[in-house]
Amino acid sequence: MKFPEYRARRTRRTPILRNMVRETQLAVDDFIYPLFCVEGTDVCNPISSMPGVSQMSVDRLAAEAREIRDLGIPAVILFGIPDHKDAEGSEGTNEDGIIPRSIRAIKAAVPELIVVTDVCMCEYTDHGHCGLIRDEEVVNDPTLRLLSLQALAHARAGADIIAPSDMMDGRVAAIRRTLDSEGFDHLPIMSYAVKYASAFYGPFREAAESAPQFGDRRSYQMDPANRREALREAQLDVNENADFLIVKPAMAYLDILRDLRERFDLPLVAYNVSGEFAMLKAAAQQGWVDHDKVMLELLTGMKRAGADLIITYHAKEAAKLLNHA
Repeated sequence: MKFPEYRARRTRRTPILRNMVRETQLAVDDFIYPLFCVEGTDVCNPISSMPGVSQMSVDRLAAEAREIRDLGIPAVILFGIPDHKDAEGSEGTNEDGIIPRSIRAIKAAVPELIVVTDVCMCEYTDHGHCGLIRDEEVVNDPTLRLLSLQALAHARAGADIIAPSDMMDGRVAAIRRTLDSEGFDHLPIMSYAVKYASAFYGPFREAAESAPQFGDRRSYQMDPANRREALREAQLDVNENADFLIVKPAMAYLDILRDLRERFDLPLVAYNVSGEFAMLKAAAQQGWVDHDKVMLELLTGMKRAGADLIITYHAKEAAKLLNHA
């Protein structure tokens, strides 16, 4: 093909033509909306670094779930912030803890809404790490039992999908065995298969009150410089019978999304993380970018890179735009 016989602009002339040949479609069905659940009554604590996002008490979740459902968003992912934290993260396995009660409240109000639950220790431990600590080291295998019990507590409360985010080796297999043995063989696991030790998580740690109290998470989360390692991490979770694969963060890791899309045929999820969200909000507040156009362009880029689903704090505002497009 060469000019002037071939003219690429022919199919770009009008909005209808552009829509007809559009290769990547962004839809409300693609979104999973995160919710931060806290103890108390009638609590709605705005998160300063994440404009428009708040911590919510269980009694407010029903109304929030109905709004999400009415926008056409099919799923939420829950993060719990308990009042009590200890070295063992004991509230994480409490079957009447913050997440089990949140699941029941949402399911009572909107049974059809898919409830994904984040499974990790960091929100429940007083040290803020994603596993048990021995001699100031995060220990892998003893943590697997607690993660499995946490997943089981969520399953018993009515969760639809279990999403382990801790990055302990072998946790997908351990959770799968526990769920299967307790009659939850039908529940899928959405694994944070590729989770980098990223600087983009800062606002989330304010929202989830989960910043590590010493050290960092680089001994278990992935090095941002590594690309091939992501394929090994994902393959391990595929071998352990994960049903979805998550890449986190999204914007700086679109090459990783594409690598996984070309290698694996499981549903692929991009996590558009808090720092990515906050950067766009800050730039828009300064008047430096058109918020809505940039937001949709970024989300479309994640789909184009290979994501089937996107976990994003933009879900509600993006849904409103797409519903009126």
